[in-house]
Amino acid sequence: MHRNAKAMGTLGKLAIGLVLGAALAGCVDAQVEVALTGPETARVTMTQHMDADFYAMVKMGAEDSEDEEAGFCADGALTENADGSADCVLSEEGPFAGLQAADGEDALVFAAAGPGLVRVSLPTAQMRAEAGIEDEMDAETRQMMEAFFAGHAITVRFSGAAVTETNMALAPDGRSAERAIPFLDLINGTADLPEELFAVVRAP
Repeated sequence: MHRNAKAMGTLGKLAIGLVLGAALAGCVDAQVEVALTGPETARVTMTQHMDADFYAMVKMGAEDSEDEEAGFCADGALTENADGSADCVLSEEGPFAGLQAADGEDALVFAAAGPGLVRVSLPTAQMRAEAGIEDEMDAETRQMMEAFFAGHAITVRFSGAAVTETNMALAPDGRSAERAIPFLDLINGTADLPEELFAVVRAP
C-alpha cells in the first residue's frame, strides 16, 4: 500500500494510472469524483473501499511493518466500519490549474465549453495500457487475481449543476455522469474504453 500513499500525495495532479495502481494495490473498489464548485474551480475526491477480510490482512501487515507509510489510507481520512471493512477518502479542492498535471498527459483536463460550461475529461491511455497484464500470469496467479477482483470496479464520475454532453452514463437527475470499469475487464484486456472519458458540465 506504499504506492497508495505516494499516489494520493499527488492527487492534485491526478493521473488515472496512479489511481488505478492505488486500487490494484489492494482488493478494493475505487471511485474518483470531479465536482465543479464554480466556473474555474473543482473538488477532486478519491474514495476507496476495502473488504473486511483483506483489510484485516493489510492492517496486520502495517502493524508489523516499520514503514510509517505502510498500510491502507496512510495519507487519507480512514473510516473503519462495523462490518470490518474500511473506507479511505482523499480530497483536494481549488482552481483548475492546480488540479490538472502541468503536462496534461494522461491526466485530468478542464476546458471552457461555452458560457458557464466546462468540459472535464480524463484520457484513458494509461488505463488501457494496464489492460492485458494477464499475459504475465500463470494459471494459479490468474485464479487468485480473479478471486481478489471479481465484483470490484473503479468508477469515474464528473458532476456539477448539470451535464449537457457526455460519453458516460448520465444520472437520472442530469447533474452527474459516470463510468464504472470492472477490474477484471482491465486485467483480462477486455475493457472497451474510449480515448477519453468526458462530460460537459454546467458550473454551479
